[in-house]
Amino acid sequence: MSSAPPVVLAFAASDPTCGAGLQADILTIAASGCVPACVLTAVTAQDTGGVHGVLPIAGEWVQRQARHLIEDMRVAAFKLGVLGSAENAEFIGRLLRAHPEVPVVLDPVLASGRGDPLASETAMQALAAHIVPHATIATPNTLEAQRLGGIERLLGLGCRYVLVTGTHAPDAEVVNRLYDRSGLVREDRWRRLPGDYHGSGCTLASAVAAQLALGHAVPQAVRAAQAFTWEALARAYAPGRAQAIPNRSLAAQ
Repeated sequence: MSSAPPVVLAFAASDPTCGAGLQADILTIAASGCVPACVLTAVTAQDTGGVHGVLPIAGEWVQRQARHLIEDMRVAAFKLGVLGSAENAEFIGRLLRAHPEVPVVLDPVLASGRGDPLASETAMQALAAHIVPHATIATPNTLEAQRLGGIERLLGLGCRYVLVTGTHAPDAEVVNRLYDRSGLVREDRWRRLPGDYHGSGCTLASAVAAQLALGHAVPQAVRAAQAFTWEALARAYAPGRAQAIPNRSLAAQ
């Protein structure tokens, strides 16, 4: 029996469309050459148009899922999306503190693409207090970065890198900028694709986590993950009536 590829453990909410959330994480991690493991933090009712309801998973069950996985598998990277509650954020923060050698990718999902809230003010405070200090990299879009207090605040709390994505800016190109405490590390520009996409942020963050698990440094991981995501969006399909879904299987080829 051959040795398994590195394991990426994703904490996120479900998405019935499989365009975003935990299902998007699983598809991206697998397509990137890693083994996906997952902890469900919330159940959502949503379609390609938006989120219609969120049911957080009880903290006890989030802890049970994670502890059994950690005891059984050697995790090479963590990817964090919607955490469901402040209680879940506090537990996951303790878990990250106990495994400082494992890189952490934080996708601070605060709302859906159309603006449906996915994190309360209390959950945001818990994210800043318990998660951000342990993050290797956070991947907010421009709106999320503003709501979290800006790049300097995230870096000041202990996050090593911040990748601010320009998907919400009204520019002809999507400009993504990676920062650390010394300033701008790299800037990547991508031709803006027409249409709206469901799960682009989840895809990018999961791809970064997979690249880190494979042993790449953060700047190189960020570049490779952007290329993967752009290809997935360029070949997206539209099975529903609203946003298109990234085609991650083709992006890996």
